[in-house]
Amino acid sequence: MRGIVALLGRIKPRQRSALPGFGLSMGVTLAWLSLLVLIPLSTVVLKTSDLSLGEFWHVVTSRRALAAYRLSLATSLVAALINVVFGLVVAWVLVRYRFFGRTILDALIDLPFALPTAVSGIALTTLYAKKGLLGRAALELFGVRIAYTRIGIVIALTFVTLPFVVRTVQPVLEELDASMEEAAATLGASRGQVFVRIILPNLTPALLTGFALSFARALGEYGSIVFISGNRPLKTEIAPLLIMAKLEQFDYAGATAIALVMLVMSFALLFVINRLQAWSRKRLGHA
Repeated sequence: MRGIVALLGRIKPRQRSALPGFGLSMGVTLAWLSLLVLIPLSTVVLKTSDLSLGEFWHVVTSRRALAAYRLSLATSLVAALINVVFGLVVAWVLVRYRFFGRTILDALIDLPFALPTAVSGIALTTLYAKKGLLGRAALELFGVRIAYTRIGIVIALTFVTLPFVVRTVQPVLEELDASMEEAAATLGASRGQVFVRIILPNLTPALLTGFALSFARALGEYGSIVFISGNRPLKTEIAPLLIMAKLEQFDYAGATAIALVMLVMSFALLFVINRLQAWSRKRLGHA
């Protein structure tokens, strides 16, 4: 009798989940994901199948398409890297300092989220055009043209994607234990050493996530660039603009072919960055 009681005592009560059973939850998840993501993306592949393999290769490797790929990747990469640096600075100021107007500055960070991208493009074009306030100053002082150039594209992408880095890094900074920095300082570490050896390693996963989100958002941006780029083929035409140009020409198969290349490119880059994030978290866990 005592043995039966002891055996029953070892049996742990089943933990009940707040959500319904796994089967029902997984079914709803897959159905919702298919409706919003998988089915729309599959139409890109189906429409591209209208082209033969030779036609598909000719479209996606044309001189105009290759130039658009290079420009999209280069400008998105530069904008994401700029935001990693300055997004960290902005997040640092918002978390570590208290000053008048901090709440307003914090709210302004989210403005690119709420602002229509077309409005951003018009505002930036007006500002950086040849007769604009900053555009005229840049021409007079440095002889640099911003609107309708690659510099203008980078500025537009940097503006649109800045919140992704700030909002990813900010919560990590808020939760970072300041006692580690104080302990390192009492042991004689300089501010630079504290930042490089204590703060930066803890922020690396968040910075990589912010970079990934910023890069992915910039890669598919259209509205803020269509005005400031000038849309000149082989010069300032990014891949989303080329897709729209083909749609306007009723070349739906060609547009979906280029869209498929961008889709594969985005998946590949996000996969690489996710592996980097996993490596960074594993490295921090062993540190």
